[in-house]
Amino acid sequence: MTIGDLIRLLSDGEFHSGEQLGEQLGVSRAAVWKQLQKLESLGIPMEAVKGQGYRLTERLELLDGRAVVAGLSREARPHLTRLFVEETLPSSNAYLRERFAQGAGHGEVCLVEQQSEGRGRRGRTWVTPWGRTLMLSIGWRVEAGIAALEGLSLALGVVLARVLERHGAAPRLKWPNDVLLKQADGELGKLAGILVEISGDAAGPCEVVVGMGINVDLPQAFRECIDQPVAAVHDQAPGLSRNALAAALLDELLPLLAGFEQQGFAAWQDEWNARHAYAGCEVEILQRGEREAAIAGDVDEAGNLWVRQGERQRRLAGGEISVRRRA
Repeated sequence: MTIGDLIRLLSDGEFHSGEQLGEQLGVSRAAVWKQLQKLESLGIPMEAVKGQGYRLTERLELLDGRAVVAGLSREARPHLTRLFVEETLPSSNAYLRERFAQGAGHGEVCLVEQQSEGRGRRGRTWVTPWGRTLMLSIGWRVEAGIAALEGLSLALGVVLARVLERHGAAPRLKWPNDVLLKQADGELGKLAGILVEISGDAAGPCEVVVGMGINVDLPQAFRECIDQPVAAVHDQAPGLSRNALAAALLDELLPLLAGFEQQGFAAWQDEWNARHAYAGCEVEILQRGEREAAIAGDVDEAGNLWVRQGERQRRLAGGEISVRRRA
């Protein structure tokens, strides 16, 4: 019995007794009770009524690998080697890095309901509630070397923005790898983070693991525990399911990865600049523990961000640099 098995039974809107759940899952009532306690610890809303049993107070959509694959177009499907759907992992990116170590990984995708050790840029933790986000990683092998991947994380952000725009949302892009969404109070909250990890020869073959962490449906109580403004897909696109979002993203991400060595970021530059969250705004540059004020400009064909400091034009090339809007 897994958490997913229990959720499937409890999310039908009906009450189920512990005895019924045990019979349907083939386990003891004590085992059911332990899993019910686990649901509560994961923050999954559940209702218990004496004499009737248990049910989820709101339906959770579980990830469905078959539905995701069925949603892919003829163009994207040949690029998918294998799709993994997991309930919990330390990290979906780490999972695919291990697949590369085993001689696989290329064209493989991993979706996971919850990560226990998910990371963002600069080693920061990416916290995820169970079943409320879309955690997606893709493995890809590149022959041309690391230089051919300049600007990749920005192009990935454009794809996510495109998909959400088709469903009525209006995301903005924050250099170098965040996707933002305006909240009810007008403030931009973090919707998604993108992490690109590369290993191999700088001038030859290398392996890339692309990770996306996307907030889909965040309970208010969870948002209040986060130390920065956050947003979720359902804030502006409430009808978009996680499986439909995964399929739509892979439908564009797989062809993007297949052609990025030849196209480069230049093919995505104008689209990124058109969605630039802080273009022309005063920002803070955080580098090596120091803060500097600047006016943000556009990104160039390599994905570098240009800023103005007085009369001086300066190019930022990522790495350990972070940019945020000044309050």
